Amino acid sequence: MQVEWYGQSAFRLTDGATTVVIDPFGDMSAAAARGIRFDYPPIPPIRADLLLVTHEHRDHNGVEAVTGDPVVVRSTAGRHPSPIGEVLGIASEHDAAAGTERGANTIYAFDLGGVRVAHLGDLGQDALRDPQAAALGSVDLLLVPVGGGPTIGAPQAAAIAERVGARWVVPMHYRTARTNFLEPADAFAERFTRVERTAGATFALADLPAGDGPLLVLPATP
Repeated sequence: MQVEWYGQSAFRLTDGATTVVIDPFGDMSAAAARGIRFDYPPIPPIRADLLLVTHEHRDHNGVEAVTGDPVVVRSTAGRHPSPIGEVLGIASEHDAAAGTERGANTIYAFDLGGVRVAHLGDLGQDALRDPQAAALGSVDLLLVPVGGGPTIGAPQAAAIAERVGARWVVPMHYRTARTNFLEPADAFAERFTRVERTAGATFALADLPAGDGPLLVLPATP
């Protein structure tokens, strides 16, 4: 499987001729009026078989970037048929106050190329509740927010990664050289003994080093 990070929480996962896109961001220029710098390059048109949107914020729901005729699962919990098999959507919250501050968030889990993938969206709960963790089960590749603020930060993200037994952990939704909000990924990375910093924003799971224990993968900032 090949993983490409576009910045924030936007990813393209590719296995052979099959492509899954998750949380593409749209035009963020209006954020500048609120003092928010968001300088990731615009996502080029992407052909996808499956498009997942975890919640309806502009830095996650830029569906216009995706071309072709993808199956779209948009901010909806449940068990969804798709070209790659069942996609599991787990209801969660964007804040630690039962969604009363920032609304709902959907965790997605699915299998691609023999790898169990989970994308946590903008999870803001302090921890997974037991029914959520039971529904999610074990995960091979975890895409997890770590920047704090409106989402979980380093301690909560690390605890979730350990709970689901993730083999590869990719942080997202944190401060980089292209943004001026959230916290950087440093505090999260310090919690791992095995860290791989990739030369680019795209990497293949098969090229990552083998070893015991979870591997934190930090793609280069797009």
